[in-house]
Amino acid sequence: MDSTYLIKAQNLSHSFEHTLYDGINLEVESGESVAILGVSGSGKSTLINNLSTLLAPKKGKVSLNNKDDIYSLSSNELLKIRQSEIGIIFQFHYLFRGFSALENLQVSSIISKQSIDIELLESFEIAHILNQQIGELSGGQQQRLSIARVLTKKPKIIFADEPTGNLDKDTTLKVMQVVFDYIAKNNSCMFIATHNIELAKMCNRCFYLKDSKLERVI
Repeated sequence: MDSTYLIKAQNLSHSFEHTLYDGINLEVESGESVAILGVSGSGKSTLINNLSTLLAPKKGKVSLNNKDDIYSLSSNELLKIRQSEIGIIFQFHYLFRGFSALENLQVSSIISKQSIDIELLESFEIAHILNQQIGELSGGQQQRLSIARVLTKKPKIIFADEPTGNLDKDTTLKVMQVVFDYIAKNNSCMFIATHNIELAKMCNRCFYLKDSKLERVI
């Protein structure tokens, strides 16, 4: 696998009741952000799951950060990749509701052996809510906390599935600019599924998933 590519998909196909996509080939380089657009049910989230170790494709091969054909690895090796090399920002927060905001960050910090970045929390305007319980936070605060939790891991590859659905336009742009700055600073990459065209245009490349194929639009 070429060392400049952090994500490489070869002839990827997946289906449930019907074919979502077939013969997808995609490469994402260090420092690059790639967005995928498409109607609900087109397969965007499934593609992210295929690429991010969560779901083996029906056909094809996925390689991440010089790990060739990740689904040929053992479950323990896949777990290590999830813990130390990739970060996944879900549409739903999946925060630990019995914990405070700080404790949620500490879990990520302990697993990844990375320190919590207070400047990052300040840039997300959530440094003041660290002692609050998750149930006390607004949807927007929870979303920003979940993104901060992912960045705390210092991942080499970020996967994001509708990461700003609970944020207003101005906050979306502010938060995602921090993510883009992180990618540039750490020579990481991001693959993002979104309905937000403005956000997609901030990425280096943008594709539309339609009729089982990826079509380049930007």
